[in-house]
Amino acid sequence: MSDVFQKIKKGSSEILSEEDLLEKLKLNRPLRIKAGFDPTAPDLHLGHYVLLKKLKDFQDAGHEVCFLIGDYTAAIGDPSGRNSTRPPLSSEEIKENVKTYQEQVFKILDPQKTKTYYNSTWFDQFSGKEMIQLASRYTVARMLERNDFEKRIREGHPVSIHEFLYPLLQGWDSVEMKADIEIGGTDQKFNLLMGRQLQREEGQSEQSILMMPLLEGLDGVEKMSKSKGNYIGITEAPETQFGKVMSISDALMWRYYELLTDLSSEEILAMEKRVGQGELHPKEVKIRLAKEIVGCFHSVEAAEEAAEQFERSFKLKEIEDLEDKIILNDSNQLALYQIVREAGFATSGNEAKAKVKAGAILVNDEVYSDPFMNIEIPEVGITLQGKIKKKRVRQKIRIKQN
Repeated sequence: MSDVFQKIKKGSSEILSEEDLLEKLKLNRPLRIKAGFDPTAPDLHLGHYVLLKKLKDFQDAGHEVCFLIGDYTAAIGDPSGRNSTRPPLSSEEIKENVKTYQEQVFKILDPQKTKTYYNSTWFDQFSGKEMIQLASRYTVARMLERNDFEKRIREGHPVSIHEFLYPLLQGWDSVEMKADIEIGGTDQKFNLLMGRQLQREEGQSEQSILMMPLLEGLDGVEKMSKSKGNYIGITEAPETQFGKVMSISDALMWRYYELLTDLSSEEILAMEKRVGQGELHPKEVKIRLAKEIVGCFHSVEAAEEAAEQFERSFKLKEIEDLEDKIILNDSNQLALYQIVREAGFATSGNEAKAKVKAGAILVNDEVYSDPFMNIEIPEVGITLQGKIKKKRVRQKIRIKQN
């Protein structure tokens, strides 16, 4: 039991409550594990996979995964974390997104052990009177305590009345599904707690809540999102997935290990310690991470081939050697993006940062994806490799102190 609980707990931000969840796990029956996804976009990415992987952990432990497709609530739009009202989707858009969602989800979950629900099944049957009765379960004052709404009102952004319904509808999904446990992101806490309240009022046992952190995208700052362009799609080609993983910062890769792989927290900490002591190179660790992720969505063979292709891409024969570049500076240390800019591999600081983040610059034949990483330039210099005007070039960089 402790091993199952530790695997389920791994990577989570908050559990309400751990004692309650442990008691449920001791019950001699499969638990009903709910997670809801609104089909607001056709493609899933690793941010969605954080929740799907946790569902898989429960499924592997013998519990019943109840995958809820919010085809009804998608027409309203989840206000969580938004500073404006989400535009409604058409029924045609929702149907198309639902189809592609299922194809992607069953790359991860076992379709034979997954029950799929659509919340239109019960909400399409709701009368206007029943919807008003549901709305009467919560006060406006309590609804305005929600951070999203409070912040938007404070900043002068409008909040539409229909958005108040979203938490109530998500909570009612738990009543209809008789959920034992609901999994969601940390931005869903208000909605998840609504499910507990409505279940209690309906005489059901309150669901336990397991919240997962929001996965940062490739930039290491913003939440992973297709609209921000900082995502890794679960249906992207193996070489694309591999290259994107290799572009993340060394600091961010440990978070990806924790949330996206089956390695235990102890194994990850041991690996991190070895890197810190210089016994293991960060590039080796990142290659392993990239292989883990590609192997999950494609195959072990595809992961190995992507790794080989990645290595080949940085060992092209047609490399033009440029004359040595001397950079004037007060010390022999500079942030990597500054070196890239000063050496002429980028025309601006932002372009230099983007190139480094994308893994497009090699320093002494190694990839470093943190643009702010301080690089010490010894007297013999360092070698930069990358592209200038579509040509792959190599250049020795030296420092001359002012």
